[in-house]
Amino acid sequence: TELGVDGFRCDMAEMVPVEFWSFMNSAIKMKNPNAFLLAEVYNPNEYRNYIFKGKMDYLHDKVETYDHLKAVIQGRAVTDELTTIRNRNKDIDYHMLHFLDNHDEQRLASPEFAGSGERGKPLMVVSTTLSSSPTMVYFGQEVGEPGNEDAGFGKRSRTSIFDYIGVPNHQRWMNHGKFDGGLLTEKEKALRDFYKRLLNFSIESSALMGNYIDLHTVNAQTAGYNGQQYAFARWSDTEKLIVVSNFDSNHSQTYTLKLPNELINLWHLKDGNYPVKDVLYGKTFSLKVKQGLGFIDLKLEGSESFILKL
Repeated sequence: TELGVDGFRCDMAEMVPVEFWSFMNSAIKMKNPNAFLLAEVYNPNEYRNYIFKGKMDYLHDKVETYDHLKAVIQGRAVTDELTTIRNRNKDIDYHMLHFLDNHDEQRLASPEFAGSGERGKPLMVVSTTLSSSPTMVYFGQEVGEPGNEDAGFGKRSRTSIFDYIGVPNHQRWMNHGKFDGGLLTEKEKALRDFYKRLLNFSIESSALMGNYIDLHTVNAQTAGYNGQQYAFARWSDTEKLIVVSNFDSNHSQTYTLKLPNELINLWHLKDGNYPVKDVLYGKTFSLKVKQGLGFIDLKLEGSESFILKL
């Protein structure tokens, strides 16, 4: 603290007894109550120990949210389990750091993960908006850095911290020290614009620090809604959102999203039509409430998401 350090990332923290972290982190917080304490803990059974006893502020949400999002985009799983994970960790969701790229993992845009930054977009929307957790973005992620170089120690698909190696997409954004994105391709500029829209909205959104209800299960039998779709609602006293994502990059999907009576009651909506607008790109739709149920006719292009604001 005396040296101006205001945070620590603790590597492989569960290899050290939680009692040590309790002692050390308590001492840090006594010196600086606002110190940022982040830890790698990959055993879900130990999450609460390291948060409440170990005094960690945040843990990497790797083996649950991250791993399942990766499995979905790779065609190894459907989206159902995201709801189970969210519900299982709802008491600690604020403490679980969400990410899709870091120095240990395969880059989101690499062929070994999503295949492109564009295919990673629905993952980023869900990762950012599903809970009240903080969201981490690794350098170059927002311009689709794929980590294609064979760096030696760090093989293709990762940007290793152990090698001197170029990161071409990120370097195009750096533009010989101007840091203005001047050399980015149009595709890379569009991807960075998406990240800017999503992250700036998430910083200001009260709904994303508020309530949650699953819309996936109630739509499981809806025509056109399949295991590559995912939907939920978030809200506060002043903001109401419906988040819908299409993880299928090759096919558009058309369906009528259903909102259950429980949500319509919680939002105090009477029968009628209500305009909803996507906060990312401004598309507008109509929410129809009839006999206490809600319906929104949607068409999502491949890899498209909407964050619909009532």
